Amino acid sequence: MPDTDTANQLLNLVPKAEAEQTMKDFKSDQEVRWCPGCGDYAVLAAVQGFMPELGLAKENIVFVSGIGCSSRFPYYMNTYGMHSIHGRAPAIATGLATSRRDLSVWVVTGDGDALSIGGNHLIHALRRNVNLKILLFNNRIYGLTKGQYSPTSEIGKITKSTPMGSLDAPFNPVSLALGAEASFVARTIDSDRKHLTGVLRAAADHPGTALVEIYQNCNIFNDGAFEALKDKDRAQEAVIRLEHGRPIRFGTDNNQGVVRNPDTGDLDIVTVTPDNENRILVHDAHNPSPTTAFALSRLADPDTLHHTPIGILRDVERPVYDTLMAEQLDTAVEQQGKGDLGALLAGNDNWTVVG
Repeated sequence: MPDTDTANQLLNLVPKAEAEQTMKDFKSDQEVRWCPGCGDYAVLAAVQGFMPELGLAKENIVFVSGIGCSSRFPYYMNTYGMHSIHGRAPAIATGLATSRRDLSVWVVTGDGDALSIGGNHLIHALRRNVNLKILLFNNRIYGLTKGQYSPTSEIGKITKSTPMGSLDAPFNPVSLALGAEASFVARTIDSDRKHLTGVLRAAADHPGTALVEIYQNCNIFNDGAFEALKDKDRAQEAVIRLEHGRPIRFGTDNNQGVVRNPDTGDLDIVTVTPDNENRILVHDAHNPSPTTAFALSRLADPDTLHHTPIGILRDVERPVYDTLMAEQLDTAVEQQGKGDLGALLAGNDNWTVVG
């Protein structure tokens, strides 16, 4: 189970706000410029709304973004921020988080920015477990460049760049994060304000890298991509809401459940009966092994999104990169008697160039 003391220690490094803050304090004076009806508006409102709960000085909160529609986010937050380089937001945020432990660092990225040109930077931030929070807006399309297919677009997707249908197998961002040993992995939906806020709150409390995939509607170039998960009637059968410590059940009257297949070890969906009720899995987000979380992430049909788990799939404690690095630097200072980084890097094996 995640170490609450570790989380508190890391949060305590960030100065507290001197006065009580409201949502208004986190709204910048910039005009929000997304397409009318874009799901980004809902995510922005949710983030601005829960930020005061952290009680942190807004001068010590930083949002770093890459390139894409979602990457305009830093303009609209009344905090420090940086609209950075395509795909490189996790790398820039890593440098910032490790060198300035008095900051709360957030990354805002999209499915194209994070998983195409930025894929390598994303997986290394996750495996290092840097103390930063990554919000990955997934609309399964390139919106800013006007509707080309993205790394999460389904096979056969007709777009401007794939007029005969995409041939690429899509990434599953949650599976990718779990494969990179991320210590916190969650999925939520832009239109579910309560669920979104709850997941963001848990991510903020987590010591280390937290990745939150947010299904976000692009009503111009990929409208209705997640309608199966948003329509009240259809969502009952399509959405699996994960809650730690509770049986994984869903559907009308909770009549569907998730069990482990005794022959293959895979997860299956079953209609719950008195005979199989004791086989229904109980969700354990704190399981040190990512095996079951990974299997849950693979339940959703990539085309219809039927049986899509949302919520916190994994929340475990791992050593935090920033803390480990600070400890090494402290040890080096003790051994050297002074903080001479050049001498430490050079060591004793120097080359002498002659002639």
